[in-house]
Amino acid sequence: MTEGTLVSWKKKKGDKVSAGEVLAEIETDKATMEWESPEDGTLTEIYVEEGGKVNIGDKIAFIGGKGEEAPGEGKKEEKPAEPKAEKKEERKAESKKEKKGKPVEAAVPAAQAARLPPQPEELRIKASPVARRIAAELGVDLASVKGTGPDGRVTETDVRAGAKSKATAPQKPSAAAKPAPSVKAGEGARIQLSGMRKIIAQRLVESLGPVPHFYLTIDINAGPLMASREELKSAGEGADTAKITVNDFVLKAAVQSAVKVPRVNASFDGDAFVQYADVDLGIAVAIEDGLLTPVIRAAQNKSLREIGELVKDLASRARNKRMKPEEFQGGTFTVSNLGGMGIDSFSAVINPPQGFILAIGKITKVPVIDDSDQIVAGHRMSITMSCDHRVIDGALGAEYLQELRHLLENPALLLV
Repeated sequence: MTEGTLVSWKKKKGDKVSAGEVLAEIETDKATMEWESPEDGTLTEIYVEEGGKVNIGDKIAFIGGKGEEAPGEGKKEEKPAEPKAEKKEERKAESKKEKKGKPVEAAVPAAQAARLPPQPEELRIKASPVARRIAAELGVDLASVKGTGPDGRVTETDVRAGAKSKATAPQKPSAAAKPAPSVKAGEGARIQLSGMRKIIAQRLVESLGPVPHFYLTIDINAGPLMASREELKSAGEGADTAKITVNDFVLKAAVQSAVKVPRVNASFDGDAFVQYADVDLGIAVAIEDGLLTPVIRAAQNKSLREIGELVKDLASRARNKRMKPEEFQGGTFTVSNLGGMGIDSFSAVINPPQGFILAIGKITKVPVIDDSDQIVAGHRMSITMSCDHRVIDGALGAEYLQELRHLLENPALLLV
């Protein structure tokens, strides 16, 4: 990310704060993060209001110790005294201006005069304290002003001259003044991409461009899976939140298959394969503005019920943007299930640098031919494996899907 949105302040100016206490919430491209106080003190100043955009590295607040004021207030902002000769020169210049009857510059509103602490580049510029204050009031960049004082020092006179030249120079249209993109005939509206949609677009190009995809599809007999699910249901699992779903069986089987066929649990890295020791399972979760992939770490060590509970917790927090970055970063492969949304089958795009992704369709009741050559009602589920051909060959992908089919058609194996 390069910027975030300051959603809300949990403390107000003047409040006492403690290290580790939540002060604000900042929305990133994929989550809303809690920002904690780095130290004890008083929230002396707030530089970014709620709803404001914040670039990485921007100052958003000042936490002061006892009796300490934020930079830009009171005596804390004072700089070393300037040379007497220059003071005298500036006072003469101001006196001459007053005698000539030149209008005094109008003071800007206090809210506009407030400024952030001087940045490192600004501190390297030689300028008198008065010049710095006037530059802040008039919105003049000291780096753009040529100093006429000793050793090129910028004086108040230089700043005011710079402000006048800035006022007379042709102004570039501001971003706010730019006309809205024109809507072509037949278009209802033009909707700008959110930060998340931009990231998704970027990742898709990174994937389908350099990653050579190929696809393997199987239809499994989901009858035993449905029977196991009904058996658990009739046994009385308890509350809805504790129920093991068909998706939980699929996730557990995907993990166990990767343990049995470890070569698929890998990624391409230049001139080598990286084969992972743990199966870090990514789960595609649809949210309002896009897609998140929470990760279950070392999923091979989790039971079927543990996977189910983790999925529910991660999915809930993903939809509410309450996840930590480390919870949706990484992953050795991903499972995307659109069966619950009525999709029969589909092909998913690999999330680099992962080696493959599984696309799960819905369970459909269809006529099938049994072992006695009789047409009976059966349940079928389509699974498509998108593979990075640099890491997984057709035979290796087929071996993985064969193991996946075996586990899903014998779900009792997933309970041990």
